[in-house]
Amino acid sequence: MVIKIIFSDMDGTLLDEKGQLPQEFDETIAKLKERGVIFAPASGRQYFSLHNTFDKYKDDFLFIAENGTLAMYKDKELFSSPMDQKIALEILKIADKFDNILRVYCGKKHSYILETDNRPEYIEEINKYISKYEVVKDFNNIDDEPIKMSFFNMVGKSEENIYPAIKEKFGDKMQVVLASDFWTDVINLSISKGVAVQNVQKIMGITPDECAAFGDYLNDVQMLQAVTHSFAMANAHPDLKQLAKYETVSNAEHGVIVGIHKLMEQGLI
Repeated sequence: MVIKIIFSDMDGTLLDEKGQLPQEFDETIAKLKERGVIFAPASGRQYFSLHNTFDKYKDDFLFIAENGTLAMYKDKELFSSPMDQKIALEILKIADKFDNILRVYCGKKHSYILETDNRPEYIEEINKYISKYEVVKDFNNIDDEPIKMSFFNMVGKSEENIYPAIKEKFGDKMQVVLASDFWTDVINLSISKGVAVQNVQKIMGITPDECAAFGDYLNDVQMLQAVTHSFAMANAHPDLKQLAKYETVSNAEHGVIVGIHKLMEQGLI
């Protein structure tokens, strides 16, 4: 079966260590487009952030945003998984007991941060992943469906503080995901990038054999499991490497591009 969609994580996967796209990216995308292959960034990033990053491809790419809670194609929603707003607000309150934790209410229309968190060091980090956000006095009166709650720990080591605190109270109700040493995401229990990929496959009539995926961290596990042609980066978490069908070189060495060329050489694209 010829591959029809390639899903790729962003940070630590497609982007290099400086957060830049590979130099060969445009040339490779042109080759994929000639062959009728859709490229699909799949990230914990906001949809609007992905949309802005790939502005010239906004009508070509399929976007899976917010760790799988929202899938968009040609500015139309293919799939979403809104959270219960009451539970979302309770989750956000857990950060009150910690210092240096930024809370982000991620909705379909915008993301939201508190006035008290409107600090330069937080804004610098937010701008890496979120391009459309509002500063609010509190989270209680937001008229926007929540799809993800995110927590940025400025000093790192989220696995030792905010992550276990949320996991202890909501681990049986919600999915608590370590996106990195600094970021913890909370989404619906049954959702993941992999679930989003499966829904996209169903909607578009595409099989796992017709899909490839690239990832580096544990929030990419289900996505790699949802496709036949799965790639772990050389810099990936060891657990991800164990389940991937292939291993490509690191993000610093443009492993996604190398992997795509490998699929081309095999006649799968």
